[in-house]
Amino acid sequence: MGDGSTRFAPPFPEGLDIVHFSSADIGAARNLLHRFYRPVALDVPEGPAAFGFGARVIQLGPLTVGQLSYATAVNLVAPQVDAYHVTMTTGRTRTRFAGHEVVATPVTAAIFGPEGPVRAEHEARSAELAIRIERSALEEELAALLGHPIEGPLGLAPVIGLADGAGQSWSRLIRLLRNELDHEVSLLHQPLIAEQLRSCVLSGLLLSVPHRYRDQLTGPAPAGPPRAIRRAVEAVHDEPERAFTVGDLAAIANMSVRSLQEGFRQHVGSAPMTYLQSVRLERARESLRRAGPRITVAAVAHRWGFAHLGRIACAYRRRFGESPSDTLRRT
Repeated sequence: MGDGSTRFAPPFPEGLDIVHFSSADIGAARNLLHRFYRPVALDVPEGPAAFGFGARVIQLGPLTVGQLSYATAVNLVAPQVDAYHVTMTTGRTRTRFAGHEVVATPVTAAIFGPEGPVRAEHEARSAELAIRIERSALEEELAALLGHPIEGPLGLAPVIGLADGAGQSWSRLIRLLRNELDHEVSLLHQPLIAEQLRSCVLSGLLLSVPHRYRDQLTGPAPAGPPRAIRRAVEAVHDEPERAFTVGDLAAIANMSVRSLQEGFRQHVGSAPMTYLQSVRLERARESLRRAGPRITVAAVAHRWGFAHLGRIACAYRRRFGESPSDTLRRT
Protein backbone atom coordinates (compact mmCIF):
# COMPACT_ATOMS: atom_id res chain seq x y z
CA MET A 1 0.00 0.00 0.00
CA GLY A 2 1.26 3.49 -0.77
CA ASP A 3 1.84 6.23 1.76
CA GLY A 4 0.32 9.61 1.13
CA SER A 5 -2.77 11.62 0.39
CA THR A 6 -4.38 13.43 -2.50
CA ARG A 7 -6.45 16.56 -2.09
CA PHE A 8 -8.69 17.70 -4.90
CA ALA A 9 -7.76 21.14 -6.14
CA PRO A 10 -9.65 24.26 -4.99
CA PRO A 11 -11.84 26.24 -5.27
CA PHE A 12 -14.11 24.80 -2.59
CA PRO A 13 -16.76 26.44 -0.45
CA GLU A 14 -15.40 27.56 2.88
CA GLY A 15 -14.99 24.54 5.15
CA LEU A 16 -14.99 21.93 2.35
CA ASP A 17 -12.06 19.53 2.26
CA ILE A 18 -11.73 16.25 0.34
CA VAL A 19 -8.78 13.91 0.91
CA HIS A 20 -7.82 10.47 -0.42
CA PHE A 21 -5.20 8.75 1.73
CA SER A 22 -3.48 5.37 2.05
CA SER A 23 -0.62 4.25 4.24
CA ALA A 24 1.05 1.26 5.84
CA ASP A 25 2.43 3.53 8.56
CA ILE A 26 0.55 3.52 11.85
CA GLY A 27 1.75 7.01 12.76
CA ALA A 28 0.51 8.49 9.47
CA ALA A 29 -2.89 6.84 9.93
CA ARG A 30 -3.08 8.13 13.49
CA ASN A 31 -2.33 11.67 12.29
CA LEU A 32 -5.12 11.54 9.70
CA LEU A 33 -7.65 10.26 12.24
CA HIS A 34 -6.56 12.99 14.66
CA ARG A 35 -6.97 15.64 11.97
CA PHE A 36 -10.48 14.68 10.87
CA TYR A 37 -11.96 12.86 13.84
CA ARG A 38 -10.29 12.73 17.27
CA PRO A 39 -6.97 11.87 18.94
CA VAL A 40 -6.75 8.06 19.07
CA ALA A 41 -4.41 5.28 20.04
CA LEU A 42 -4.12 2.45 17.48
CA ASP A 43 -3.51 -1.09 18.62
CA VAL A 44 -2.68 -3.61 15.87
CA PRO A 45 -2.84 -7.13 17.37
CA GLU A 46 -1.04 -8.72 14.40
CA GLY A 47 1.80 -6.21 14.61
CA PRO A 48 2.77 -3.17 12.50
CA ALA A 49 4.03 -5.26 9.56
CA ALA A 50 0.47 -6.33 8.77
CA PHE A 51 -1.00 -2.84 9.05
CA GLY A 52 -2.69 -1.15 6.10
CA PHE A 53 -5.10 1.78 6.16
CA GLY A 54 -7.04 3.72 3.56
CA ALA A 55 -9.25 6.78 3.89
CA ARG A 56 -11.46 8.82 1.59
CA VAL A 57 -12.75 11.76 3.60
CA ILE A 58 -15.02 14.70 2.88
CA GLN A 59 -15.38 17.50 5.40
CA LEU A 60 -18.21 20.03 5.10
CA GLY A 61 -17.43 22.42 7.93
CA PRO A 62 -18.76 20.74 11.10
CA LEU A 63 -19.68 17.52 9.25
CA THR A 64 -17.10 14.89 8.33
CA VAL A 65 -17.87 11.71 6.38
CA GLY A 66 -15.08 9.26 5.71
CA GLN A 67 -14.79 5.79 4.24
CA LEU A 68 -12.05 4.13 6.29
CA SER A 69 -10.63 0.69 5.46
CA TYR A 70 -8.41 -1.60 7.53
CA ALA A 71 -6.25 -4.38 6.08
CA THR A 72 -5.84 -6.01 9.48
CA ALA A 73 -7.71 -6.00 12.78
CA VAL A 74 -7.32 -2.65 14.53
CA ASN A 75 -8.47 -1.39 17.91
CA LEU A 76 -8.99 2.37 18.24
CA VAL A 77 -9.15 4.01 21.66
CA ALA A 78 -10.12 7.66 22.10
CA PRO A 79 -9.66 8.92 25.67
CA GLN A 80 -12.11 11.76 25.10
CA VAL A 81 -14.79 12.49 22.50
CA ASP A 82 -15.71 16.10 21.72
CA ALA A 83 -18.35 15.53 19.02
CA TYR A 84 -21.17 13.23 17.94
CA HIS A 85 -20.06 10.16 15.96
CA VAL A 86 -21.83 7.46 13.96
CA THR A 87 -20.10 4.27 12.80
CA MET A 88 -21.54 2.37 9.81
CA THR A 89 -19.60 -0.71 8.70
CA THR A 90 -19.47 -3.40 6.04
CA GLY A 91 -18.40 -5.99 8.61
CA ARG A 92 -18.57 -5.99 12.40
CA THR A 93 -17.18 -3.29 14.65
CA ARG A 94 -17.54 -3.63 18.42
CA THR A 95 -17.80 -0.28 20.21
CA ARG A 96 -17.78 0.51 23.92
CA PHE A 97 -18.92 3.92 25.10
CA ALA A 98 -20.53 5.36 28.24
CA GLY A 99 -21.48 1.94 29.58
CA HIS A 100 -22.92 0.78 26.23
CA GLU A 101 -21.51 -2.02 24.09
CA VAL A 102 -22.81 -1.97 20.51
CA VAL A 103 -21.78 -4.16 17.61
CA ALA A 104 -22.08 -2.19 14.40
CA THR A 105 -23.03 -4.29 11.36
CA PRO A 106 -24.26 -3.51 7.83
CA VAL A 107 -27.78 -3.07 9.25
CA THR A 108 -26.92 -1.45 12.61
CA ALA A 109 -24.84 1.66 13.25
CA ALA A 110 -23.21 2.64 16.55
CA ILE A 111 -23.59 6.17 17.92
CA PHE A 112 -21.56 7.91 20.60
CA GLY A 113 -21.43 11.49 21.81
CA PRO A 114 -19.27 13.96 23.73
CA GLU A 115 -19.22 11.96 26.94
CA GLY A 116 -15.97 10.20 27.79
CA PRO A 117 -13.76 7.51 26.21
CA VAL A 118 -14.59 5.25 23.27
CA ARG A 119 -13.12 1.94 22.16
CA ALA A 120 -13.78 0.53 18.67
CA GLU A 121 -12.56 -2.92 17.58
CA HIS A 122 -12.44 -3.32 13.79
CA GLU A 123 -12.19 -6.62 11.95
CA ALA A 124 -9.50 -7.29 9.36
CA ARG A 125 -10.39 -6.40 5.77
CA SER A 126 -13.28 -4.24 6.91
CA ALA A 127 -14.47 -0.80 5.95
CA GLU A 128 -16.56 1.74 7.80
CA LEU A 129 -18.32 4.98 7.09
CA ALA A 130 -17.28 7.21 9.96
CA ILE A 131 -19.46 10.29 10.51
CA ARG A 132 -18.41 13.09 12.84
CA ILE A 133 -20.65 16.08 13.67
CA GLU A 134 -19.36 18.87 15.86
CA ARG A 135 -21.34 19.09 19.06
CA SER A 136 -22.24 22.77 18.65
CA ALA A 137 -23.47 22.24 15.07
CA LEU A 138 -25.86 19.39 15.92
CA GLU A 139 -27.22 21.12 19.00
CA GLU A 140 -27.69 24.41 17.13
CA GLU A 141 -29.50 22.53 14.34
CA LEU A 142 -31.88 21.10 16.93
CA ALA A 143 -32.39 24.50 18.58
CA ALA A 144 -33.26 26.01 15.18
CA LEU A 145 -35.77 23.24 14.49
CA LEU A 146 -37.41 23.69 17.89
CA GLY A 147 -37.19 27.47 18.06
CA HIS A 148 -35.63 27.63 21.53
CA PRO A 149 -32.25 26.96 23.17
CA ILE A 150 -31.47 23.42 24.25
CA GLU A 151 -29.13 21.98 26.85
CA GLY A 152 -26.79 19.26 25.60
CA PRO A 153 -25.46 16.74 25.27
CA LEU A 154 -28.54 15.33 23.62
CA GLY A 155 -28.40 11.78 24.92
CA LEU A 156 -28.62 10.19 21.48
CA ALA A 157 -29.51 6.49 21.53
CA PRO A 158 -26.35 4.35 21.14
CA VAL A 159 -27.65 2.48 18.11
CA ILE A 160 -29.59 3.20 14.91
CA GLY A 161 -31.13 0.58 12.64
CA LEU A 162 -30.27 0.94 8.95
CA ALA A 163 -32.39 -1.83 7.45
CA ASP A 164 -35.58 0.19 7.06
CA GLY A 165 -37.44 3.33 8.07
CA ALA A 166 -35.81 6.64 8.91
CA GLY A 167 -32.44 5.07 9.66
CA GLN A 168 -32.23 3.53 6.21
CA SER A 169 -33.21 6.82 4.60
CA TRP A 170 -30.58 8.69 6.63
CA SER A 171 -27.91 6.17 5.64
CA ARG A 172 -28.71 6.86 1.97
CA LEU A 173 -27.93 10.53 2.56
CA ILE A 174 -24.57 9.55 4.00
CA ARG A 175 -23.82 7.29 1.05
CA LEU A 176 -24.72 10.12 -1.32
CA LEU A 177 -21.97 12.17 0.30
CA ARG A 178 -19.60 9.20 0.20
CA ASN A 179 -20.21 8.76 -3.52
CA GLU A 180 -19.20 12.37 -4.17
CA LEU A 181 -15.68 11.48 -3.01
CA ASP A 182 -15.04 9.94 -6.43
CA HIS A 183 -15.82 13.09 -8.39
CA GLU A 184 -13.55 16.10 -8.64
CA VAL A 185 -16.40 18.02 -10.30
CA SER A 186 -19.26 17.93 -7.81
CA LEU A 187 -22.22 20.09 -6.84
CA LEU A 188 -20.76 20.05 -3.33
CA HIS A 189 -18.40 22.74 -4.62
CA GLN A 190 -21.45 25.01 -4.72
CA PRO A 191 -21.97 26.59 -1.26
CA LEU A 192 -25.77 26.48 -1.64
CA ILE A 193 -25.78 22.72 -2.25
CA ALA A 194 -23.14 21.97 0.38
CA GLU A 195 -24.99 23.89 3.09
CA GLN A 196 -28.36 22.34 2.32
CA LEU A 197 -26.99 18.80 2.23
CA ARG A 198 -25.12 19.32 5.48
CA SER A 199 -28.30 20.59 7.15
CA CYS A 200 -30.24 17.62 5.79
CA VAL A 201 -27.75 15.18 7.31
CA LEU A 202 -27.89 16.87 10.73
CA SER A 203 -31.66 17.25 10.90
CA GLY A 204 -32.11 13.76 9.45
CA LEU A 205 -30.06 12.22 12.27
CA LEU A 206 -32.11 14.14 14.85
CA LEU A 207 -35.31 12.76 13.33
CA SER A 208 -33.98 9.21 13.05
CA VAL A 209 -32.60 8.55 16.53
CA PRO A 210 -34.27 8.75 19.97
CA HIS A 211 -32.92 11.55 22.19
CA ARG A 212 -34.06 13.84 24.98
CA TYR A 213 -35.86 16.25 22.64
CA ARG A 214 -37.32 13.71 20.21
CA ASP A 215 -40.94 14.12 21.37
CA GLN A 216 -40.75 17.89 20.97
CA LEU A 217 -39.17 17.54 17.56
CA THR A 218 -41.74 15.13 16.16
CA GLY A 219 -44.82 16.68 17.78
CA PRO A 220 -47.09 19.16 15.97
CA ALA A 221 -45.60 22.59 15.33
CA PRO A 222 -47.63 25.81 15.51
CA ALA A 223 -47.80 27.80 12.29
CA GLY A 224 -45.87 31.05 12.26
CA PRO A 225 -48.12 34.14 12.20
CA PRO A 226 -48.75 35.87 8.85
CA ARG A 227 -46.72 38.97 9.74
CA ALA A 228 -43.63 36.91 10.56
CA ILE A 229 -44.04 34.76 7.46
CA ARG A 230 -44.29 37.98 5.45
CA ARG A 231 -40.80 38.96 6.65
CA ALA A 232 -39.39 35.74 5.22
CA VAL A 233 -41.30 36.22 1.96
CA GLU A 234 -39.98 39.78 1.64
CA ALA A 235 -36.43 38.57 2.23
CA VAL A 236 -36.83 36.07 -0.60
CA HIS A 237 -38.11 38.76 -2.96
CA ASP A 238 -35.34 41.19 -1.92
CA GLU A 239 -32.50 38.72 -2.49
CA PRO A 240 -33.65 35.58 -4.30
CA GLU A 241 -30.09 34.94 -5.49
CA ARG A 242 -28.85 34.63 -1.89
CA ALA A 243 -27.94 31.11 -0.73
CA PHE A 244 -30.79 30.96 1.76
CA THR A 245 -31.37 27.86 3.85
CA VAL A 246 -34.64 27.17 5.60
CA GLY A 247 -32.78 27.95 8.83
CA ASP A 248 -31.84 31.39 7.49
CA LEU A 249 -35.46 32.17 6.67
CA ALA A 250 -36.60 30.92 10.06
CA ALA A 251 -34.12 33.25 11.75
CA ILE A 252 -35.37 36.19 9.68
CA ALA A 253 -38.94 35.37 10.72
CA ASN A 254 -37.80 34.83 14.33
CA MET A 255 -39.36 31.39 14.68
CA SER A 256 -38.46 27.72 14.56
CA VAL A 257 -37.86 25.96 11.26
CA ARG A 258 -40.93 23.80 11.81
CA SER A 259 -43.16 26.82 12.52
CA LEU A 260 -41.82 28.52 9.41
CA GLN A 261 -42.60 25.45 7.31
CA GLU A 262 -46.11 25.16 8.72
CA GLY A 263 -46.67 28.91 8.32
CA PHE A 264 -45.61 28.79 4.67
CA ARG A 265 -47.90 25.83 4.11
CA GLN A 266 -50.90 27.66 5.58
CA HIS A 267 -50.27 31.24 4.44
CA VAL A 268 -48.26 30.85 1.21
CA GLY A 269 -49.33 27.45 -0.04
CA SER A 270 -45.87 25.94 -0.54
CA ALA A 271 -42.72 25.01 1.34
CA PRO A 272 -40.17 27.80 1.94
CA MET A 273 -37.54 26.41 -0.43
CA THR A 274 -40.15 25.67 -3.10
CA TYR A 275 -41.28 29.27 -2.87
CA LEU A 276 -37.68 30.46 -3.15
CA GLN A 277 -37.19 28.42 -6.31
CA SER A 278 -40.41 29.83 -7.76
CA VAL A 279 -39.22 33.40 -7.24
CA ARG A 280 -35.84 32.58 -8.74
CA LEU A 281 -37.49 31.09 -11.81
CA GLU A 282 -39.58 34.23 -12.29
CA ARG A 283 -36.48 36.43 -12.04
CA ALA A 284 -34.59 34.19 -14.45
CA ARG A 285 -37.44 34.43 -16.96
CA GLU A 286 -37.47 38.21 -16.70
CA SER A 287 -33.69 38.31 -17.26
CA LEU A 288 -33.88 36.00 -20.27
CA ARG A 289 -36.61 38.12 -21.84
CA ARG A 290 -34.45 41.26 -21.48
CA ALA A 291 -31.15 39.56 -22.32
CA GLY A 292 -28.67 41.14 -24.70
CA PRO A 293 -26.81 39.27 -27.45
CA ARG A 294 -23.93 38.17 -25.21
CA ILE A 295 -26.03 36.81 -22.33
CA THR A 296 -26.14 33.04 -21.87
CA VAL A 297 -28.56 30.78 -20.05
CA ALA A 298 -25.70 29.74 -17.74
CA ALA A 299 -24.99 33.34 -16.77
CA VAL A 300 -28.65 33.99 -15.97
CA ALA A 301 -28.93 30.75 -13.99
CA HIS A 302 -25.92 31.60 -11.85
CA ARG A 303 -27.12 35.17 -11.42
CA TRP A 304 -30.28 33.90 -9.71
CA GLY A 305 -28.73 31.23 -7.53
CA PHE A 306 -29.14 28.09 -9.64
CA ALA A 307 -26.10 25.84 -9.34
CA HIS A 308 -27.10 23.15 -11.84
CA LEU A 309 -28.15 23.99 -15.41
CA GLY A 310 -29.93 20.69 -15.98
CA ARG A 311 -32.12 21.16 -12.94
CA ILE A 312 -33.09 24.74 -13.75
CA ALA A 313 -33.96 23.63 -17.29
CA CYS A 314 -36.32 20.93 -15.98
CA ALA A 315 -37.92 23.21 -13.40
CA TYR A 316 -38.20 26.04 -15.94
CA ARG A 317 -39.93 23.83 -18.51
CA ARG A 318 -42.40 22.54 -15.91
CA ARG A 319 -43.22 26.09 -14.86
CA PHE A 320 -43.36 27.89 -18.20
CA GLY A 321 -43.83 25.17 -20.81
CA GLU A 322 -40.59 25.95 -22.63
CA SER A 323 -36.85 25.74 -22.04
CA PRO A 324 -34.72 28.72 -20.93
CA SER A 325 -32.97 28.68 -24.30
CA ASP A 326 -36.37 28.96 -26.05
CA THR A 327 -37.10 32.13 -24.06
CA LEU A 328 -33.64 33.49 -24.80
CA ARG A 329 -33.94 32.92 -28.56
CA ARG A 330 -37.06 35.09 -28.74
CA THR A 331 -35.27 38.17 -27.38
